[in-house]
Amino acid sequence: MARQWSEGHSSSILCVAVSPGPEGLLASGAEGGEVTVWSQEGTIIGRLTLPGEDDSTSVVFSPAAPGQLYVSHGEAVSVLDPRNLKGPVEEFPGAGEEEINALALNETGSALAVADDSGAVRVLELPGGKVCRTLRRHTNICSSVAFRPHRPNNLVSAGLDMQVMLWGLQKTRPLWTVNLQDVAEEEDDHQQRPGQLFNPPLVHCVSVASCGNVLGCAAEDGRVHVMRIGSGSKLEQQGAVKAHSQGASQAHFVSFLSHPHWLVTGGNDGQVALWDLSKHPVVNPEGKTKAGATAAPRRKGKNKAKRKGQPQDKAKTTPKAEAEKEVEDEGAEGAEEETEEKSGPKLSICHGDKVNWLCPAMLKGEPSVVVADQSSSLTVYPLSPL
Repeated sequence: MARQWSEGHSSSILCVAVSPGPEGLLASGAEGGEVTVWSQEGTIIGRLTLPGEDDSTSVVFSPAAPGQLYVSHGEAVSVLDPRNLKGPVEEFPGAGEEEINALALNETGSALAVADDSGAVRVLELPGGKVCRTLRRHTNICSSVAFRPHRPNNLVSAGLDMQVMLWGLQKTRPLWTVNLQDVAEEEDDHQQRPGQLFNPPLVHCVSVASCGNVLGCAAEDGRVHVMRIGSGSKLEQQGAVKAHSQGASQAHFVSFLSHPHWLVTGGNDGQVALWDLSKHPVVNPEGKTKAGATAAPRRKGKNKAKRKGQPQDKAKTTPKAEAEKEVEDEGAEGAEEETEEKSGPKLSICHGDKVNWLCPAMLKGEPSVVVADQSSSLTVYPLSPL
């Protein structure tokens, strides 16, 4: 059953995060600079309105110090103590060149990435907040950033220029760039669901699975674009899941279910869905006989590397599953839609309101997803039907 967490905010909630600490506190940020910290039961632990009253656009707990909460508002980042929300413990004014859209911390808590409206991504050293890198390649708003687990110097950024980039922080140019509009044109696969408007794949959210090698990007075309990174940080394969009938606003890998390739998505169609991507051809290329519409346009000569890099998944794929996969892949493009339906979401929730943010969380031992929408309340759904 869904639960409502109310009275924490007076306006639309824009972002949510969960602490990695044993208490697993949650924080939400809303319009007007509001920040609220919640217990796992949904009790309000503290509330604060940040000076300047710019919208709180992103909240993130430090993985190294759960007692530190980073909040972006306007061009600034404030560091808060979630247990004692009296005011900022530390402030990084001008952390962004323009309004900040997203924050990300690496696993060691030593670097904070800041994505802003100018398209720039700044990397701040922690503690201290000194800017050590400014990455400029996006030609429009940079909407989302994520560090790769197990690689604290690798950063993924995505934006409204339809580009996804992987950066090695030693350099100020990306290791690779994918333009999702080019991918869509190369696939020549514009047969969208009935009633779906044709929208360009502006990227709203990027997430990296805990294995560090699989990316999911929620885009305005209603799809979640999936990419697999191979050895040497090369882009090995890419494809997509037709996830929503309108723009997909959120995609987050869930780290606490049976494997790292569960993905929860939310969209402007008011739907929240949970996907098992472990058998998706991009995530698990074994058993695939044809390139098909979902395969990457840039796969030349990569087959051997992929097979070598994926022994653990091979064990999980039974000959029967491989055969079924091959049969599915024999289908023409029209059948891809059908396949997509068959391998549709494992859980589909009609939330009914446009999704602003999703946060997968273990709440009192129960796998859950916390949903922020246009309202001033949070909704918590159990993922337990799994």
